[in-house]
Amino acid sequence: MLANLRSAAVIGVEAFPVYVEVDVSFGLPVFTMVGLPDASVRESRDRVRSAIRNSGFEFPNNRVTVNLAPADVRKAGASYDLPIALGILAAIGIVERRQIDDVVLLGELSLDGSIHPIRGVLPVAAAARRDRAAGLLLPAANAAEAAVVSDLRLFPVRCLGEAVRALNNPASAPATPPPSMPAEELISGDLEEVRGQAFARRALEIAAAGGHNLLLVGPPGGGKTMLARRLPSILPRLTFDEALECTSIHSVAGLLRPGTGLLTSRPFRAPHHTISDVALVGGGSMPRPGEISLAHRGVLFLDEMPEFDRRVLAVLRQPLEEGRVTIARAARTVSFPARFMLVSAMNPCPCGYRSDPKHECRCSPQEVNRYRMRISGPLMDRIDLVVDVPAVPVTALMRPAQAETSAMVRSRVVQARERQRDRFGSWRLNADIDSATLTQHCPPRPAAQRLLETASDRMGLSARGYDRVLRVSRTIADLGSADVIDVDHLAEALQFRLV
Repeated sequence: MLANLRSAAVIGVEAFPVYVEVDVSFGLPVFTMVGLPDASVRESRDRVRSAIRNSGFEFPNNRVTVNLAPADVRKAGASYDLPIALGILAAIGIVERRQIDDVVLLGELSLDGSIHPIRGVLPVAAAARRDRAAGLLLPAANAAEAAVVSDLRLFPVRCLGEAVRALNNPASAPATPPPSMPAEELISGDLEEVRGQAFARRALEIAAAGGHNLLLVGPPGGGKTMLARRLPSILPRLTFDEALECTSIHSVAGLLRPGTGLLTSRPFRAPHHTISDVALVGGGSMPRPGEISLAHRGVLFLDEMPEFDRRVLAVLRQPLEEGRVTIARAARTVSFPARFMLVSAMNPCPCGYRSDPKHECRCSPQEVNRYRMRISGPLMDRIDLVVDVPAVPVTALMRPAQAETSAMVRSRVVQARERQRDRFGSWRLNADIDSATLTQHCPPRPAAQRLLETASDRMGLSARGYDRVLRVSRTIADLGSADVIDVDHLAEALQFRLV
């Protein structure tokens, strides 16, 4: 007998239909699988056989042939275990229907028949609704994630027996969980805890308001890492669309905990400086998102930036401009979203004390030059704000906290971002707009324009640097509720390129 079922494959952050055909015929008891399965899919033969028997069903003592179509797309992962097992049971009549193309089936089986959670459920649920499927049968641990997609009936199951009953009698299936909406995030650390560093705090606020890239330069112990890790506390909450994007990426990467719905806070990724270029941008034989995609709509923090391999830093240049990373492999080309804020920190020299009046720097000019040259000029040109973070005196550390809290700063950041939304008609930020939109919507006053031209000549700004100074000054004007870029806005923006 022949049974046809429907599953899905995730490529990048998009899901595509996969059709599982199972034929049980007379002949020697052989389990054959075709359709370009990888090793993890071929291993499902043993898992499926044991799961069927341990669930109280009889595995057919016949020739079993499984085809995964389309045959030119490589199938990877254990999510095909459940549809293959249900296909075998449908072919021998235990599942009453042999043609099950209205329900998408996903799940990894254990040997006792229980169903484990899988990765990439949210993109599959979105594709199932897009293709007008009647429902999605999936592991119960993934139900909260899939419930984010509206107008799609879910059949969350915990074992193979429940899956059989859900297909034979859909009314007996467990109830669909309510959609999981983003809740108020709990962020550790408050900007109020930072002592001194008024200049760096201002730069952090500007970066958060406009989505600008930031570099913190200072001696060890000045608070660079502390400042960077408190940046998420002043960023606005994720919108629903942003949360959907971030959750899809983390789902594909397998980083969502079972039972998690939408992500509730903006991502903050801080990879170690020994990371490879593939781990940073993504890749592999079956491309997976890297750190820059996991930081989408959030923050990518590179501590001790010059210690990263120069080739690793070079791969950041294109994603910083385009907001996406495209990975080309022999079989396919995959694109991942990667619109993130780059926040980095470095010392002024190899020993770290070149700008510290209380410590003697023993680095030669050649060593300092080699150290700074580890960050290429094109990458530095893509950093909007360069901030000097000097060491904080001990007396300042002993005083009670008197600075603004993160909530107070965040309120100004939210207002500035709302002005940008009203100006551009979308949630694009000042850091994301192109040159044409910048010229149209952000013209400075004549005096400010003259200042910018003079500064460009003296500082040797490139065309990209010119635009980035203008974007930062537009953000400063938004924080001050100003409609036009004035001289003081531009002067403040220029001082962040002088370090």
